[in-house]
Parts: sequence; structure tokens; C-alpha cells
Amino acid sequence: MKRDIKSMQLCELEEYFKSIDEKTFRAGQVFSWLHKDVLTFDEMTNLSLDLRNKLDDEFYISDLYIIKKQISQNDGTIKFLWGLNDGNTIESVVMEYKHGYTICISTQVGCKMGCVFCASSIGGFVRNLSASEMLDQVLCAMRNTGVIISNIVLMGMGEPLDNFDNVIRFVDLVKHPKGINIGARHITLSTCGIAEYIDKLTDYGVQLSLAISLHAPDDTTRSMLIPYNRKSGIDAIFEAAKRYTEKTGRRVTYEYAMIDDVNDTATHAKTLANLLRGTGSHLNMIILSAVPQCDLKPSKKESIEKFADILKQNGITFTTRRSLGADIDAACGQLRRKISQSTE
Repeated sequence: MKRDIKSMQLCELEEYFKSIDEKTFRAGQVFSWLHKDVLTFDEMTNLSLDLRNKLDDEFYISDLYIIKKQISQNDGTIKFLWGLNDGNTIESVVMEYKHGYTICISTQVGCKMGCVFCASSIGGFVRNLSASEMLDQVLCAMRNTGVIISNIVLMGMGEPLDNFDNVIRFVDLVKHPKGINIGARHITLSTCGIAEYIDKLTDYGVQLSLAISLHAPDDTTRSMLIPYNRKSGIDAIFEAAKRYTEKTGRRVTYEYAMIDDVNDTATHAKTLANLLRGTGSHLNMIILSAVPQCDLKPSKKESIEKFADILKQNGITFTTRRSLGADIDAACGQLRRKISQSTE
């Protein structure tokens, strides 16, 4: 079977070229072509025909195809439903901010974590994405939109730390100077909080921006919203986050989806303030994106304002994240779920 060349690190390509008695500088040429989004080896015009044929015999170049593309009439956010070579589908979202364009990519087909408010979990877990399938979301989005992506968020379908090795390989590829060259500080990894893998990320030493989906300040509420919390409670998550900050010098962000009558009371706000105080972290309050298959609803405006007032009084640094793409099924897994239901 042909091998996935786009998932290979430059050093691995160099070893391959050594093994076929080719100059190792050819590896850099091929690596650069792949990250310029070529679709065939014939497009690598600075390689000999014999070498291009040899590569074509040994490897394949991965790609995605668009099943559906939606553009928000409210804010220009673009959502892609991509088709994979095996017939599975994933989602990506391109958002424009003052600092440039950010893409939110998927790391798995489906998800194991079972978060009750997330459309990605409804269909269950199918498989991990390869590094090339993550990279292709960035390359194909730029090809289709004509914009330059400057920031990446691993916050789409799936739990990134549950696909740790492929995610790290993707990060190494995308930040390479001969590739897209997006620095680690411009990449955010969002996790529901797998403490042992946060420690593994800490040991790896890459300075990603780490965002932890907290969504509740106590284990009882959080375990109801995020079943995985029963395996790795809040205390373990905060301890792992502290070690991450100490090792990398990077501030951790906690995500908190405001859910009506579930996690938005004054008691929740006070408990959350006590939890965050002194950690040096930042809180993102998020307006819940309602999912048709879930009965949970976004918090009322007055509840959010009261919650925010309590955080302010306790000196907690937070922002209320603006909602983008609400008119285009922008919640993770929502478009994929809608399309799959229409074809059943």
C-alpha cells in the first residue's frame, strides 16, 4: 500500500531519500511542495521525472473535498463540511478577527468524551485523523477562500489529546519554517481536560496556547455535562494546568459555556471565582450554541450579567466570547449531523 507522504516530518523524508540514494536536499524540496498544497507529484517541477515517478509509486498525497460550504450572512464566518477518502466527514470553520484569519479544525471523526451539549459526541467516535488530514483542513481552506490563515484552533470535532501523537505530529508540521510556518504560540489546543495528557504535553515542551473546557466549577455538575470528568476530576485538571504554566510560561484559558439553570447561578459564579483565584488563568464565558438533539439552553441575559458581576467583584479576568456563525450550524459536529440525517 502507498504511504501518506504529507504526514511525514522533514527528517523522515531525508531518511527516505538517503535510502534510495538521492540527495537529502530533495527532501526539503518535496516537503515545501507538499505545504504549498500541490495535489500531484508531477507539479514538483524541480524534481526529475524518474524521481517523481518513484515517489508516485511509493506514496500518495492526501486531500479533502468539499461536501458543503456555508457562509454566515452575519459575520462572514465560513464553515466547511469535508469529505475524507474513506467516506467519513469532518468540519472546519474559518473566522475573521482583527488580527487575521483563524481556522478551527477537527482532530477526530466523532468523539469519545460524550459531552452532553456537543453535537460531535452524538454519533459516537469513529476514528482519529492523521496529521495530513489535519493539515489538509488548513491547506484546503486557504485554497478555497484565498485567505492566509495565521492562527489555528484545535477545537472542532474530537478531543485533541485523545489523538495525542497525530496532533503533535501535525503541530510540528504546521510550525516548520519550510511549511506553513505558523508558530506554536498561534496554535490553541482545546481539551476537556485529560490530566495525564496535559502532563504529556507539558513534557513535550511545545508552547501551545492551552484551553480547557471547564463548563462547571464542581465535579457533580461537570460530570453531568462531561462524563469523562468522572475519570479526571477538576482538582487533577487544575494541578496539571499549573504544571503546564510553570514549564511553558503560557497562561491557561478556561472555557465556560453558560447553560440556563445548570451552571449559571450565583453559587456557581462564587465557586468558580474561588477555583480560578490565584491561578493566573483567563476565563472565556461562552454563550451556549443550542443543539437540536439536546434540551440544554443558553443562559438568559440577566443570568450572564449577574454571573459576570460576581466574577468582577472577585477579581477574575474574563471575556465573554462573541458568537460567530450562529446562522450556519457553527457548533462542532452540527452540520455533519444534519447532512448525515438527511441522507439516512
